[in-house]
Amino acid sequence: MIDRREFLRHGAAAGVGLCLPPTIADAVASGGAPRVRRRVRLGRTGLEIPDIGFGGSRLSGDEALVRHALERGVTYFDTAEGYTGGDSETTLGKALEGARDRVTIATKVQASATATRAEMMAALEGSLRRLRTDHVDVYFLHAVNAVERIANPEWPEFVAAAKRQGKIRWSGMSGHGGRLVACVDHALDHDLVDVLLLGYNFGQDPSFTQRFTEGFDFVAVQPDLPRVMRKARKQDVGVIAMKTLRGARLNDMRPYEAGGATFAQAAFRWVLSGDYADALVVTMKSPEMVDEYLVASGSGSSTRRDGALLTAYERSQGGVQCRYGCDGCLDACPEGVQIAEVLRTRMYAEDYADVPLALGDYDALGDGAAACVGCAHQRCADACPYGLPIPELTVRTHRRLGAAGGAS
Repeated sequence: MIDRREFLRHGAAAGVGLCLPPTIADAVASGGAPRVRRRVRLGRTGLEIPDIGFGGSRLSGDEALVRHALERGVTYFDTAEGYTGGDSETTLGKALEGARDRVTIATKVQASATATRAEMMAALEGSLRRLRTDHVDVYFLHAVNAVERIANPEWPEFVAAAKRQGKIRWSGMSGHGGRLVACVDHALDHDLVDVLLLGYNFGQDPSFTQRFTEGFDFVAVQPDLPRVMRKARKQDVGVIAMKTLRGARLNDMRPYEAGGATFAQAAFRWVLSGDYADALVVTMKSPEMVDEYLVASGSGSSTRRDGALLTAYERSQGGVQCRYGCDGCLDACPEGVQIAEVLRTRMYAEDYADVPLALGDYDALGDGAAACVGCAHQRCADACPYGLPIPELTVRTHRRLGAAGGAS
């Protein structure tokens, strides 16, 4: 596990400065609209991508939005076969026609531990049809939360075949749920991926979280996620961060923002000014959001104002947000409730306001948190090293999402 001194080195590397953060007004004043100002090499793939990429998890029919991002210099587009029922891929395919040689497209498959290479190939070919292309640049095994899935021997066989056939250029693994560190370790130790897409944000930084837990009667754990991210960088595996907005309750932060600098920009600078990730992807839902986000591209070190915004967000949201790669609650429930996965669906429903996505992922958990309703022992109550009220959150999630949102 990474120690506190090493983790806080990130803050030193970020160089919390005295200067004011850049704003959209600054971009306009300097001669144009906000746009990508930095491109990075994505590990051994050699792909040159923008430091901030387009996340398509909510994309459905808005081709103009994709073209707006492309005009601003965004050339990395992230999607998945399951996003908006496949419409995300379809929309990207239409919007990027004629620009395929200028963009990097990544998509994903949520293959099980028993999926066959033929099933994976069929899923890939479906994605290619929707994307209107003969290949994708990075193909991820999606939302991996069990070592058995990345250890499926069919995965490397499928990857090798798809690469030979020119249908994918590079393979990857994405994850932000339970057992994430073990899955990443396995993928790296067995050379199974070229790129990692990982949930990572300032909530992993003890220098922030300890401000709010120091009065509690427990020792705050330090997630092992940065260790495996550093391990990946040493192996020249590309690392892209996602979930960088820690729940993305952006409207909650507007009262704290001043002078045109925003919480989102602060959160992005925190990630990009460290040395754990090459780049980040974030869901972009409007041209205004694209422009706001791209102010952080290439903007350098975090500032004191950034720190104040991140602190304000942590005070308001830290009591409900999981830390990726923590796993402190992994074996806390004798009934087998997958606590971290349940709380991830809570984030989708309550923070992202994406109930369809939350319902789909919650349904995939089987009984979900049904055992939490009426639970007498509540052995998970003190399991979270950050003090999250697990029983309250799991019951609330089940009542909202269980049985298609009709459980009680």
